[in-house]
Amino acid sequence: MNGEEVLRMIDFVHANKDIPREVIFRALEEALASSVRKRLGMDEDLVVKIDRKSGDVSMEDDEGVYEEMDMAALGRIAAQAAKQGFMQRVREAERDVLFEEYEGRVGQLVNGVVQRYEGQDLVVNLGKVEGYLSREDRVRGETYAPSDRIRAIIVEVREEGNKVRIQLSRTHPDLVRRLFELEVPEIADGIIEIKRVVREPGYRTKMAVQTSDPKVDCIGACVGVRGSRIRAAIDELRGERIDIIRWSDSLETLIMNGLKPAEIHLDNIYPNVETHSAVVLVDEDQQSLAIGKRGQNVRLASRLCGWEIEIKTREEYYGTDSSAEAGAGAAAKTPSDLLEADEPMDFVSTADDTEPTPEDVQG
Repeated sequence: MNGEEVLRMIDFVHANKDIPREVIFRALEEALASSVRKRLGMDEDLVVKIDRKSGDVSMEDDEGVYEEMDMAALGRIAAQAAKQGFMQRVREAERDVLFEEYEGRVGQLVNGVVQRYEGQDLVVNLGKVEGYLSREDRVRGETYAPSDRIRAIIVEVREEGNKVRIQLSRTHPDLVRRLFELEVPEIADGIIEIKRVVREPGYRTKMAVQTSDPKVDCIGACVGVRGSRIRAAIDELRGERIDIIRWSDSLETLIMNGLKPAEIHLDNIYPNVETHSAVVLVDEDQQSLAIGKRGQNVRLASRLCGWEIEIKTREEYYGTDSSAEAGAGAAAKTPSDLLEADEPMDFVSTADDTEPTPEDVQG
């Protein structure tokens, strides 16, 4: 192999593996030096150098004298050892490049093509590397076949030997966040901020948003014209229901918004700072709606607010005898009284707002 062939080989590896040329030069120098030392019985004093412009190979001995090196004179066994050493170092360099690239993309959305199953893991081709979608990171009920396109977020990147393992997820709340960042320009521009996202993957999501521009309706922007933007996210999540609410720094207001579509009065929310919990009083006809199917609505609202929420009727809270008296003051105002007439909507949902049955609440 002459100098031109060495340069062509290095350019080929650089173009296909995306490894810096200098790293490839050093890998080849180290592999050749290791092979020559073994063949000639020399120690670490022998150094191999490759001219970066001509590709000529030379050796430096312990006396600091350079001499031209004919790689053909190494012999078949030594040449094979040099080749194996070079490929090993190239694989290590490729691993380092991929690890550095994908480590900085943790939490980002990636597109891939389903390749195969390895046990319970779904292997996804991401282009330069394969991603793995474990059973726990897949939404229950979702099925995939080879060649299906798939979107997921990167949740972990780690080195395994000479390979890089990319762990993907479709159950992480950030998947919803990234989908809306793609669909809503106001979020990408920083005008609308997604404050918090909580999910029960495959069933329901609650997302709290706020805007830095009072002229922009943050909920309307996320929904889009005729629901076009939110529909794109729902389709990607295969029908998962999404509630979009307006974020508030007031705990009571946030709880009230988080429990929608149930109608809650601010005066009927009683937070307890010591226990980090809140009792919310509702009318009997709103109790099942506030709790949600199998407790889903109140459970997501609790996670969204960061406080444990307990739903009770006035009878359950005050007792039968005092329920009428206790509820009299709260009845003086309706939820609509709490908002200005021209204030934008503070909630939109794609969920079925019909009240669940008693069996659903108990479930």
